Amino acid sequence: MAMNDENAELVKIGDLNQYSRRVYAVVKVVSKTEPREVSSRIDQSSHRVAEALVGDDTGSIYLTLWDDAIDEVEDGQVLNIKNAYVNLFRGSMRLNLGRFGSYDLVEESPFDEVNLDNNLSSRQFETRGRFDRGGSGERDRRYGGRRQRRY
Repeated sequence: MAMNDENAELVKIGDLNQYSRRVYAVVKVVSKTEPREVSSRIDQSSHRVAEALVGDDTGSIYLTLWDDAIDEVEDGQVLNIKNAYVNLFRGSMRLNLGRFGSYDLVEESPFDEVNLDNNLSSRQFETRGRFDRGGSGERDRRYGGRRQRRY
């Protein structure tokens, strides 16, 4: 397998979770969505974003593609993903290259079929709002919406 990054271990897509960081994986591109225009929150510049469904023999996940990468990545290609990470977008997992991640094209796939039945992006996770303190609210519901004071 083509990996130059020392100490990097390949992970299988089926082993990823919402906290996965420094992801190194070999994946096959199954399909790609149409690009859409978005504005940067930082400087209001315009960017194109699309998602490619990628996977291996253990599962599949959406890979977020920005700008030039949208035109470079095509259905059927095998990618050696380096230093990617997983985040939640609208409650579902996405694989991202981010600022420090990259990919290379690989000639041959080390697996026969992509496992589409285990699509990690189709699972919904509960996302907490920016200002949520993380409580489940269970305690508040038990007492009719009011917290009991302890004296």
